[in-house]
Amino acid sequence: MATIQCRNVRFENIAGVIFDKDGTLANGSDYWLNLGRKRARLVDALVPGVGEPLSMAFGIDGNRMDPAGLLAVGSRRENEIAAAAYIAETGRGWLASLEMARQAFAEAETMLQGSPAPLFPGCGVVIKSLAAGGLKLGILSADTTVRVRDFARFHQLDSDMELLMGVDGGTIGKPDPSLFLSACESLGVAPGATLMVGDSPVDMQMANDAGAAGCIGICWGSSGGGDVPGAGVTIASLDEIKIIS
Repeated sequence: MATIQCRNVRFENIAGVIFDKDGTLANGSDYWLNLGRKRARLVDALVPGVGEPLSMAFGIDGNRMDPAGLLAVGSRRENEIAAAAYIAETGRGWLASLEMARQAFAEAETMLQGSPAPLFPGCGVVIKSLAAGGLKLGILSADTTVRVRDFARFHQLDSDMELLMGVDGGTIGKPDPSLFLSACESLGVAPGATLMVGDSPVDMQMANDAGAAGCIGICWGSSGGGDVPGAGVTIASLDEIKIIS
């Protein structure tokens, strides 16, 4: 068990730390913004008039993506269903609407294929430090498990992360607390001895509802001006997470 200090907040008897991926470890905002736009445009090409309201549903506003919006925190399946719902509103059948959404999503992902998003500065060093301190570490993302594993492998985080977990189909997504509970079970740590680190209030709600030891919000580069609702403390960079005993 370890004691972790973040700014003026101390978390005691901590055995594990679970990280969100996008916006927390991965600086992937440009990728997700471009992906959301391409998905909406491709759906609009199939069903004219759907693209603009679908972009709004994704949480895209100009050059900004809502960190608590559907695109940022929803699973791929949830985003597909949302797109299919807009298609179905035009009078098409549900199965046909789902297939059209899947087609557009697959094409958008093919168009944006490439290396995983870059790490935010210093993440690798902090993760190695926490692992060396005896903490069990994991990633719990709304992205697919395959993409989580690819990200961790690309950035050589997989040797320090004992859990690489995404959301793959089904009906469960963030902020369902069962995801955090399942992650803790896989890590072999009690929720009450585990911290959640994320950039979204959805991450905080999920962990708080699961009885986590605490929640650390992160607003990269905020210099203390940012805040993640539901977090016990909000930091501006990952190196503010320190083991003190």
